[in-house]
Amino acid sequence: MNKELPEALKLASEISNMVKDESIDGAEVIMCIPFPYLSTVSKLVEGSGVKIGAQNCSNHESGAYTGEVSAAMLSSVAIPYVILGHSERREYFGEDNATIAQKVDLSLANNISPIFCCGETLDIREAGTQDAFVANQMGESLFHLTEEQIKKVVIAYEPVWAIGTGKTASAEQAQEMHACLRVKLAEKYGSDIANEISILYGGSVKPGNAKEIFAGKDVDGGLIGGASLDSRGFVDIVKSF
Repeated sequence: MNKELPEALKLASEISNMVKDESIDGAEVIMCIPFPYLSTVSKLVEGSGVKIGAQNCSNHESGAYTGEVSAAMLSSVAIPYVILGHSERREYFGEDNATIAQKVDLSLANNISPIFCCGETLDIREAGTQDAFVANQMGESLFHLTEEQIKKVVIAYEPVWAIGTGKTASAEQAQEMHACLRVKLAEKYGSDIANEISILYGGSVKPGNAKEIFAGKDVDGGLIGGASLDSRGFVDIVKSF
């Protein structure tokens, strides 16, 4: 929840122009932005190669849910991606795995690819149960999907314990969790489909550590938070990929 409209347009314009002018190949760039700016920024970045996503949607199809935004609404303004289950939504708004599963279903029904977030808190990491916990998040929200549906999902691993806590997740820890998730996907859907699914890392990626993190065999990109508010730094992260 950053940037008023003039600042948002400036940031989006800078990023989309850099992506276009610097001929970035091999990386898909998606800006997931606040609801009020979706249509305006979509037009602004047209032709740049940058895609637009929303940061959330409702788990209800339609109806008397004042203040909510449905997947159908996003689809009607041609938004191809939506972030679901972000750690902040889970922590501050009480979203659980079942609620997120409903959102996943509605997004896919409206031809929107979910960027599904999962990750563990510090107490779970310290207890050493992080692999089972995160695999369970993924299983309860995604493993009811068909093979064709799961291929449209992007997964983003967020080590919640390393975001804003002063603790840092290493590139090795990122790769370990991504490999665990890939194995669980392969057990459910087979290795071919598991290898098709992008697993992003969302733990304080910056220009200085991006190259090392992205070097992980199972790290297919990043879910960039604060560092995306600086256009030059964000595009440098993209280029390091």
